[in-house]
Amino acid sequence: MMIRFLEPADAEVYRELRLKSLLENPEAFLTTYDIQKEKPIEETRRNLERSADKFTLGGFADRHKLVGMVTFIRESNPKIRHKGNIYAMYVAPEARGRRFGHALLASLLEQAGQCEGLEQINLAVVSSNAAAKRLYESAGFTVYGTERNAAKYDGRYWDDDLMVFNLQRRTNGTGG
Repeated sequence: MMIRFLEPADAEVYRELRLKSLLENPEAFLTTYDIQKEKPIEETRRNLERSADKFTLGGFADRHKLVGMVTFIRESNPKIRHKGNIYAMYVAPEARGRRFGHALLASLLEQAGQCEGLEQINLAVVSSNAAAKRLYESAGFTVYGTERNAAKYDGRYWDDDLMVFNLQRRTNGTGG
Protein backbone atom coordinates (compact mmCIF):
# COMPACT_ATOMS: atom_id res chain seq x y z
CA MET A 1 0.00 0.00 0.00
CA MET A 2 1.30 3.40 -0.98
CA ILE A 3 -0.37 6.76 -0.28
CA ARG A 4 0.81 9.85 -2.16
CA PHE A 5 -0.36 13.16 -3.54
CA LEU A 6 -1.98 12.84 -6.95
CA GLU A 7 -0.64 15.16 -9.62
CA PRO A 8 -1.84 16.26 -13.07
CA ALA A 9 0.10 13.33 -14.59
CA ASP A 10 -2.26 11.00 -12.67
CA ALA A 11 -5.36 12.39 -14.37
CA GLU A 12 -6.13 9.29 -16.45
CA VAL A 13 -5.97 6.78 -13.58
CA TYR A 14 -7.82 9.19 -11.28
CA ARG A 15 -10.58 9.70 -13.86
CA GLU A 16 -10.96 5.95 -14.32
CA LEU A 17 -11.41 5.39 -10.58
CA ARG A 18 -13.64 8.46 -10.23
CA LEU A 19 -16.00 7.20 -12.95
CA LYS A 20 -16.05 3.75 -11.33
CA SER A 21 -17.01 5.33 -7.99
CA LEU A 22 -19.86 7.26 -9.58
CA LEU A 23 -21.27 4.16 -11.28
CA GLU A 24 -20.94 2.06 -8.16
CA ASN A 25 -22.16 4.53 -5.53
CA PRO A 26 -24.10 7.34 -7.23
CA GLU A 27 -25.73 8.30 -3.92
CA ALA A 28 -22.39 9.07 -2.29
CA PHE A 29 -21.29 11.92 -4.55
CA LEU A 30 -22.73 15.26 -5.61
CA THR A 31 -21.81 14.83 -9.26
CA THR A 32 -22.93 12.10 -11.65
CA TYR A 33 -21.22 9.66 -13.97
CA ASP A 34 -22.78 11.33 -17.02
CA ILE A 35 -21.50 14.77 -16.02
CA GLN A 36 -17.98 13.57 -15.21
CA LYS A 37 -17.50 11.38 -18.29
CA GLU A 38 -18.11 14.43 -20.50
CA LYS A 39 -15.55 16.64 -18.80
CA PRO A 40 -12.27 17.02 -20.66
CA ILE A 41 -9.20 15.36 -19.17
CA GLU A 42 -7.54 18.80 -19.00
CA GLU A 43 -10.07 19.83 -16.36
CA THR A 44 -9.14 16.75 -14.32
CA ARG A 45 -5.47 17.65 -14.67
CA ARG A 46 -6.17 21.18 -13.40
CA ASN A 47 -8.18 19.81 -10.48
CA LEU A 48 -5.22 17.64 -9.44
CA GLU A 49 -2.86 20.61 -9.19
CA ARG A 50 -1.83 20.71 -5.54
CA SER A 51 -1.54 23.69 -3.22
CA ALA A 52 -1.23 24.03 0.53
CA ASP A 53 -5.01 24.44 0.73
CA LYS A 54 -6.14 21.86 -1.84
CA PHE A 55 -4.89 18.38 -2.61
CA THR A 56 -5.98 14.90 -3.58
CA LEU A 57 -4.38 11.80 -2.15
CA GLY A 58 -4.30 8.45 -3.91
CA GLY A 59 -3.95 4.98 -2.47
CA PHE A 60 -2.10 2.53 -4.67
CA ALA A 61 -2.17 -1.27 -4.41
CA ASP A 62 1.09 -1.23 -6.37
CA ARG A 63 2.98 1.51 -8.20
CA HIS A 64 0.35 1.88 -10.92
CA LYS A 65 -2.97 0.54 -9.53
CA LEU A 66 -4.96 3.40 -7.96
CA VAL A 67 -7.56 1.88 -5.62
CA GLY A 68 -8.48 4.79 -3.35
CA MET A 69 -8.73 8.57 -3.32
CA VAL A 70 -9.74 11.51 -1.16
CA THR A 71 -9.69 15.28 -1.70
CA PHE A 72 -9.15 18.10 0.81
CA ILE A 73 -10.15 21.71 0.10
CA ARG A 74 -9.72 24.51 2.60
CA GLU A 75 -12.26 27.31 2.69
CA SER A 76 -11.01 30.55 1.11
CA ASN A 77 -13.43 33.08 2.62
CA PRO A 78 -11.64 34.83 5.53
CA LYS A 79 -14.51 34.23 7.97
CA ILE A 80 -14.49 30.46 7.40
CA ARG A 81 -10.83 29.92 6.56
CA HIS A 82 -10.43 27.99 9.82
CA LYS A 83 -12.34 25.13 8.14
CA GLY A 84 -11.58 22.60 5.44
CA ASN A 85 -13.63 19.90 3.76
CA ILE A 86 -13.20 16.33 2.62
CA TYR A 87 -14.67 15.38 -0.75
CA ALA A 88 -14.80 12.36 -3.04
CA MET A 89 -13.52 9.74 -0.58
CA TYR A 90 -13.61 6.34 -2.26
CA VAL A 91 -11.94 2.94 -2.00
CA ALA A 92 -12.52 0.36 -4.74
CA PRO A 93 -14.29 -2.84 -3.61
CA GLU A 94 -11.24 -5.01 -4.34
CA ALA A 95 -9.19 -2.94 -1.86
CA ARG A 96 -11.75 -2.70 0.94
CA GLY A 97 -10.95 -4.46 4.18
CA ARG A 98 -7.23 -3.78 3.67
CA ARG A 99 -7.19 -0.46 5.60
CA PHE A 100 -6.76 1.76 2.52
CA GLY A 101 -9.54 4.03 3.81
CA HIS A 102 -7.83 4.36 7.19
CA ALA A 103 -4.48 5.10 5.54
CA LEU A 104 -5.96 7.71 3.18
CA LEU A 105 -7.80 9.44 5.99
CA ALA A 106 -4.79 9.41 8.34
CA SER A 107 -2.59 10.89 5.58
CA LEU A 108 -5.17 13.56 4.82
CA LEU A 109 -5.47 14.55 8.48
CA GLU A 110 -1.69 14.71 8.81
CA GLN A 111 -1.28 16.87 5.69
CA ALA A 112 -4.26 19.15 6.39
CA GLY A 113 -3.10 19.52 10.00
CA GLN A 114 -0.05 21.36 8.68
CA CYS A 115 -2.22 24.20 7.33
CA GLU A 116 -1.62 27.19 9.59
CA GLY A 117 -4.82 28.33 11.29
CA LEU A 118 -6.89 25.32 10.23
CA GLU A 119 -9.09 24.27 13.16
CA GLN A 120 -11.62 21.82 11.79
CA ILE A 121 -12.30 19.49 8.90
CA ASN A 122 -15.86 18.80 7.81
CA LEU A 123 -17.45 16.15 5.62
CA ALA A 124 -20.87 14.89 4.65
CA VAL A 125 -21.59 11.16 4.43
CA VAL A 126 -24.79 9.43 3.31
CA SER A 127 -26.58 8.58 6.56
CA SER A 128 -27.17 4.97 5.53
CA ASN A 129 -23.48 4.32 4.73
CA ALA A 130 -22.60 2.60 8.01
CA ALA A 131 -19.13 1.45 6.87
CA ALA A 132 -18.04 4.97 5.90
CA LYS A 133 -19.41 6.44 9.12
CA ARG A 134 -17.50 3.83 11.16
CA LEU A 135 -14.31 4.74 9.29
CA TYR A 136 -14.74 8.46 9.97
CA GLU A 137 -15.67 7.89 13.62
CA SER A 138 -12.61 5.67 14.11
CA ALA A 139 -10.46 8.60 12.91
CA GLY A 140 -12.07 10.97 15.41
CA PHE A 141 -14.88 12.57 13.41
CA THR A 142 -18.17 13.20 15.21
CA VAL A 143 -21.68 13.78 13.82
CA TYR A 144 -22.96 17.29 14.48
CA GLY A 145 -26.14 17.15 12.40
CA THR A 146 -28.16 15.50 9.69
CA GLU A 147 -29.37 17.14 6.51
CA ARG A 148 -32.60 15.52 5.40
CA ASN A 149 -33.03 15.00 1.66
CA ALA A 150 -29.51 16.31 1.08
CA ALA A 151 -29.33 14.74 -2.37
CA LYS A 152 -31.92 13.66 -4.92
CA TYR A 153 -31.22 11.52 -7.96
CA ASP A 154 -33.58 9.53 -10.16
CA GLY A 155 -36.46 10.44 -7.85
CA ARG A 156 -34.78 9.08 -4.72
CA TYR A 157 -33.59 11.12 -1.73
CA TRP A 158 -30.61 10.55 0.58
CA ASP A 159 -29.91 12.10 3.96
CA ASP A 160 -26.38 13.21 4.87
CA ASP A 161 -24.77 13.04 8.28
CA LEU A 162 -22.54 16.07 8.78
CA MET A 163 -19.30 15.24 10.57
CA VAL A 164 -16.43 17.29 11.98
CA PHE A 165 -12.87 16.61 13.07
CA ASN A 166 -11.52 19.16 15.53
CA LEU A 167 -7.80 19.72 14.90
CA GLN A 168 -7.41 21.88 18.03
CA ARG A 169 -8.45 19.02 20.29
CA ARG A 170 -6.01 16.70 18.51
CA THR A 171 -3.09 19.11 18.90
CA ASN A 172 -4.01 19.61 22.57
CA GLY A 173 -3.72 15.87 23.08
CA THR A 174 -7.41 15.28 23.76
CA GLY A 175 -8.29 13.30 20.65
CA GLY A 176 -10.52 14.17 17.70
